[in-house]
Amino acid sequence: MALPLFFTLLTITTIKLVVTTAVTAPQNSAAEPFVGVCIGTQVSNILSPADLVEFLKSQQITHIRLYEPDTNILSALNGSGIHVLLGIPNNQLLALGSSPATAAAWVSRHVLPFHPSTPISAIAVGDDVPFTFPSSLPLLLPALLSLHSSLSNLSIPISTPLSFSSIIDPFPPSQAFFNQSLVSGFILPLLRFLSSTSSPLMLNLYPYYVLTRARGVVPLDNALFRPLPPSREEVDPNTLLHYTNVLDAMLDAAYFSMRNLNFTNIPVLITETGWPSFGDRHQEPFASKDNADTYNSNMIKHVLDRSGTPLHPEITSSVYLYELFDEDLRPGPVSEQHWGLFYGNATPVYLLHVTGSGGLLANDTTDKTYCVAEEGADRKMLQAALDWACGPGKANCSEIQPGESCYDPNTVKAHASYAFDSYYQKEGKVAGSCYFQGVAMVTTTDPTRW
Repeated sequence: MALPLFFTLLTITTIKLVVTTAVTAPQNSAAEPFVGVCIGTQVSNILSPADLVEFLKSQQITHIRLYEPDTNILSALNGSGIHVLLGIPNNQLLALGSSPATAAAWVSRHVLPFHPSTPISAIAVGDDVPFTFPSSLPLLLPALLSLHSSLSNLSIPISTPLSFSSIIDPFPPSQAFFNQSLVSGFILPLLRFLSSTSSPLMLNLYPYYVLTRARGVVPLDNALFRPLPPSREEVDPNTLLHYTNVLDAMLDAAYFSMRNLNFTNIPVLITETGWPSFGDRHQEPFASKDNADTYNSNMIKHVLDRSGTPLHPEITSSVYLYELFDEDLRPGPVSEQHWGLFYGNATPVYLLHVTGSGGLLANDTTDKTYCVAEEGADRKMLQAALDWACGPGKANCSEIQPGESCYDPNTVKAHASYAFDSYYQKEGKVAGSCYFQGVAMVTTTDPTRW
């Protein structure tokens, strides 16, 4: 009998029988899961630290990941109640792994002056070191140990984010195991450290890349958390567990990989996941606003509904969504610049559908919306749309006349945004009332605030 299509992604040479015995639940099974956001800084005209914090608060974001310490941001977060997953770049591993004194100095400089008024929820040492910076891998565990020793009185978890590439043969999840070349020298000591320090296994998990590399084997709906008909549901033939989405299958592959090494009490923290909103039309066809909206909205609801996974329905991993802003200065494929929920000026790239998420990420279609000029819109087209809105469109443009309260800033873009929104509100925000030949966009961030 043929295996379901999803599990033919990798050739199966050996079927491992799984004995279902009672296991210890991962340590954070009772913790309230959260959705945080990653904040990259390769952004043109990024918000000032003070404005960034106010923006985070307006979006009810309570957890962020910084890829490296930023003293100004950490200071601005003081008293905000926003928790920080604080990163250490790969290029600092040599110094931190070679010298306990350097590790202690790092803690003294980047943690002690801020925590707990700016709560440091965890520290992420490096990022995907085995595959992106392998020359420093021998220094990663010494760095973790030295930093942990310096943090011993603060009870701050410390770990290192790994890519899903560290797990081999991940589908079906029950067959998954860690890359054998890494196990004895790195994975086993790392898991021992995480278990003994009550720290999570940090993983960057991207169903988007599973989909793009599967060459049609993985259904798009499965990657996007959309329901599949029963005939296409993915079933692990060894456990008979049903998988309705790729992210849960990836998580359970990690749990099975740890179980194969006799670790059953280490939680998984998803330090990155997301979906690009734009990419090369020919090479990145799944990078679109619709797919990004669908994946991120469904993922957020999945986490906040505490849905768990088929293997561990009692535990839901917390997630950091990649990412808050489009990083328009990032090199690489087109999609690399388009993972953000917002542009650098804090207007949304697209609107999420996360009704019932308790107000998280207020750029939701259920909240108040505005119509403003599209980023980068042609000035002549904006002027033509502005003239139409204030003329035949019968928008109320009195406040953008010379001497009136909204005349400044006296720019076509600012005046167009005012006129577009006046027309949009007058028309009851019906579909199509914020188009203006493609030079307008809907936003939930009041444009007068930014």
